Amino acid sequence: MEPEKGKTAGTSGPGDVSTRLQRIAGLARRAPEMAFTTLAQHVDVELLREAYRITRKDGATGTDGQSAEAYAADLEANHRDLLERFKSGRYKAPPVRRVYIPKADGKKTRPIGIPTFEDKVLQRAVTMVLEAVYEQDFLPCSYGFRPGRGAHQAVEALRDGLMELGGGWVVEVDIQGFFDTLDHGHLRSFLDGRVRDGVLRRAIGKWLNAGVLEEGRVTRPETGTPQGGVISPLLANVYLHEVMDCWFRDAVLPRLSGKAFMIRYADDMVVVCGREDDARRVMEVLPKRFGKYGLQLHPEKTRIVGFLRPPRDDGRPDRKARPGTFEFLGFTFHWGRSLRGFQVVRRKTAPSRFRRALRAVSLWLQRHRHDPVAVQHAALVRKLRGHYGYYGLTGNIRALQRFRDRVQKMWLKWLRRRSGRSRLNWSTFGRLLARHPLPRARVVHSVYRCAAKP
Repeated sequence: MEPEKGKTAGTSGPGDVSTRLQRIAGLARRAPEMAFTTLAQHVDVELLREAYRITRKDGATGTDGQSAEAYAADLEANHRDLLERFKSGRYKAPPVRRVYIPKADGKKTRPIGIPTFEDKVLQRAVTMVLEAVYEQDFLPCSYGFRPGRGAHQAVEALRDGLMELGGGWVVEVDIQGFFDTLDHGHLRSFLDGRVRDGVLRRAIGKWLNAGVLEEGRVTRPETGTPQGGVISPLLANVYLHEVMDCWFRDAVLPRLSGKAFMIRYADDMVVVCGREDDARRVMEVLPKRFGKYGLQLHPEKTRIVGFLRPPRDDGRPDRKARPGTFEFLGFTFHWGRSLRGFQVVRRKTAPSRFRRALRAVSLWLQRHRHDPVAVQHAALVRKLRGHYGYYGLTGNIRALQRFRDRVQKMWLKWLRRRSGRSRLNWSTFGRLLARHPLPRARVVHSVYRCAAKP
């Protein structure tokens, strides 16, 4: 029997945990209009054990200073105490600790929130239960932060949809500060439709109001999801499932003259229409729809791009202009020719992401230029393989090769600056590369390799 959707990815703990989650998922699928009132009973010590197992142990400590190692020193007692406080309502959601980390350019910083380790475990357990319910409701157009789905599936689905339509008019949708402006009142009303368990809703309310600790002072924003919280992506998906996904399916598609589809990854989304007038109608109504739920679209980044299949190049000077390009999840989508000469949708590393990745490598080399060469080499190998692992799509090999070449040159640059009298030249550097070679550019996600599989 095929398992229900909603099984947490990576779950391999006691079979009872998986069985219970499957039972919740099955009931949610069979009764799509039912609101659950007794979900908290499924959060027990066994589920907390599994939540602990799949929670990262190497993160920074939260406001209580407790590390994962310290929490594990008396694991079972900590689980039982956490469960008792959660069920009785005595659990107090601690504020997240705000820190600032440098951006890839090394000049600016961005804030991140760090919850306590205990809070991460409890949020993970609650998320596992809620996922079993909501995975039965979420639509196929949603890919972000869902079990068994990811950015590559979203990018592939977008490419396949564009090919099927023969191109189209792409509406790029950009929400300004979505995770900071999500309205708590609307979120609670959306949750009412499916989850009315008092214990779970009380915990969610505490996480929404936990606040942020910065410079010894706690601030409590009235909007937004828990910064850095494990449960934040799920709450965001619940919100946009109602605001965008269902609305597009039920209210927009039936009113369009031609074909259209939508792809969403968390708050990144594109709407593709086969007709220009349909795209403009969608563009006109989007600000009103999001404004109704306290969200605002970026006036410059939300736009319509003509992405029709380019005409055959017959050499005439009056032929139509080439189609535009657009970016989605770090890739630039553009038209190109296949090996057999047909026009196909291709994807390459977006220029902004290419530059950002290079700046990050350069900044790391600058800070670690005095480390042993073997240590630098091991780190660069990890960074390059990680880059290939995300951007290594069919048709993007040139960008991958260019990235590797630039990293190689930057390595030489910073090795030369280890001292003021460095004599490292290309010949000497070549011998160093022979001992410490950088991995060659590689297409990790090949459509041809997947097609060859039985």
